[in-house]
Amino acid sequence: MKKKLMVGALSGVLVASGIAFSAPGASVLANGPGYNGNETIKNERLHNYEEMVSMLQHLDQKSDALSLEVYGQSVKGRDLYLAKFGTNENNPTILYLTQQHGNETLTTEGALQFIKHLTSNSKEVKEMLENVNILVAPRLNVDGAEGDVNFSLEDYVSGTHTRYNANEVDLNRDHVDRLQPETQALHGNVLQKYKPDYMIDLHHQRAETTLGDTDELVSGSILYPTNEEVDPEVVEKSKQLGTVLYNTVESRGFGTLSKYIGGTAPTISRNGLAVEYGIATLLFEMRGMADHYRDDYVLGQKSNGYLIKQAVISLEATAKAIADGSIENADTSFWDTLPESSYNRSESE
Repeated sequence: MKKKLMVGALSGVLVASGIAFSAPGASVLANGPGYNGNETIKNERLHNYEEMVSMLQHLDQKSDALSLEVYGQSVKGRDLYLAKFGTNENNPTILYLTQQHGNETLTTEGALQFIKHLTSNSKEVKEMLENVNILVAPRLNVDGAEGDVNFSLEDYVSGTHTRYNANEVDLNRDHVDRLQPETQALHGNVLQKYKPDYMIDLHHQRAETTLGDTDELVSGSILYPTNEEVDPEVVEKSKQLGTVLYNTVESRGFGTLSKYIGGTAPTISRNGLAVEYGIATLLFEMRGMADHYRDDYVLGQKSNGYLIKQAVISLEATAKAIADGSIENADTSFWDTLPESSYNRSESE
């Protein structure tokens, strides 16, 4: 039976403003409580599909910098949106992809804040967009994120979000055959059309992932493409992307990252896109999920603000490093000593 949850009265509002983002000491704050069967899970505070679309359309109407595009539809007919900034073909292009898995939600919340930041018309943003093209594809799995699927979610903790699309297919295993409309649209109308040079694929991992052999919980994990057919230069560029993200998170004091233990299959976007298109790809897995049929994957909402902030600063820093060219001097040697994750193996990526 689906576990009963207490839910708050607020609906459709992301309440993160009450959380301080300053770094108190060296402790990791973006770890929060794991779901233990009786904690309130406030998924209603996340943007649902209609709210996400409304926000994107509003930003598109008010900003000349943003061009909003529908690049396909889901199994259930929901539009898939791409936020585009910059149109100079001579500039490098980075794609940020979120929520291939519908229950991995905070990455999209961070992406929406990032899109809003890029519409701010500030001098800093204008200068950055003169030197980099930015694509944001928020929430590839729009049906799974709505729980609008052709199978039961009765055994899920919250019963609101699922990893799979409406056909119960893992979209991050469909990057070779491309049998699902969501992955077909992503490849045909985004990757092949705009030819990004870099991509960060944002996910969430189980809530109890730790740093190496320690008991220290991490706020996220990262990994470059590991398929043997990936060009070594692409791997190095991917590692440089990871350097920027790692240094950004670690310097803020509220996050700690480990090296993700992931597979080598080309069906996974991190590997397949690097092989097929020569894109420098980075997997970024943040802590905890909004919903799952396993309790130990679900994270309570207490640290949502910190984790969303972790996504925002990571997107901002990587885009800036590509724009100013500093990414080309990023030292990738930290990868050699970065402790691997523990306890993330059962549902990699």
